Amino acid sequence: MKTAALVAAGATPAFAQDGDREGWPESFTVGTASQGGTYFAYGSGWANLVADELGLSGGGEVTGGPMQNMALVHTGDAAFGMTTMGPAAESLAGENPIAPGLEMTNACAIFPMYQTPFSVTALSSSGIESISDIPDGARIGFGPAGSTSDTYFPRMMDTLGVNYERRNGGWSDLGGQLQDGLLDVIAFAAGVPVPAVSQLEVQTDVNIIEFTEEEQAQLLEEFPVSEFEISADTYSTLEEGARSVSMWNFAIADCSLPDSFVNAVVDVVMSDNERMVNIHRAAESTIPENWDKNQVLPWHPGAAAWFEENAGADISDDMIYSSDS
Repeated sequence: MKTAALVAAGATPAFAQDGDREGWPESFTVGTASQGGTYFAYGSGWANLVADELGLSGGGEVTGGPMQNMALVHTGDAAFGMTTMGPAAESLAGENPIAPGLEMTNACAIFPMYQTPFSVTALSSSGIESISDIPDGARIGFGPAGSTSDTYFPRMMDTLGVNYERRNGGWSDLGGQLQDGLLDVIAFAAGVPVPAVSQLEVQTDVNIIEFTEEEQAQLLEEFPVSEFEISADTYSTLEEGARSVSMWNFAIADCSLPDSFVNAVVDVVMSDNERMVNIHRAAESTIPENWDKNQVLPWHPGAAAWFEENAGADISDDMIYSSDS
């Protein structure tokens, strides 16, 4: 079993010596999700930050979201990606719809991102102010096919007794369809503020619909989610916090990437939270002490070393990736 001792010193963004960069790629991509969603803004931002700090070519890539990112990173088609704990667990178990039966064990956790709240948005003119107001046969946009929204929100609506017509698409496109009256509701699972919702607020009046206490309790019992409140200052529409549920997101890496490279990437992202918050406000949760929110994915040894040295993390050996296991 590899241990964190493989990377004895915390990396710094100043890995300038050629010897320190043995095996490093000259370029990299980060699998994100559709434009208009939080993943794309957040992922493109940290990709560009890492590229600038480490003197490499890198950037975000539009994808179908967490499920596809697990597949891209597992196969090595993307060096990095971002995923949510639910889709990550399903992928490890061979239940990813992109490749049923394939256990995606070559995708390693590298740092905590933020919680993804599940929230519902409708136009104020629709009169929909609660989940129970959603009419039978409502056209609901659940995000890109295979995304966290598309994987879990339809199941949640089923649990809450909502009868709907399922629609998929990128967040920007779905926001436009909602505004044009082609959709009745959008069910978002994305870090807040969701860019598409913020854009809608500027252009029209919207209702951001919270779950009742009873609805929240039902979802907590049925799904791998936690309690969450969307704070009132997230959107201009909100006058008080909105009750929700959430799922943690983690950045992932191809487990075969050099330990020193991943260590340096993690150091760039985790050592200066202000830079990350400037990329997206959801990064307020991208802090070292949230390392323990990963109970699903094996850690990349280079990332485990960083958190053990800099965050006092106590990561068990069986949670650190080894090519021998």
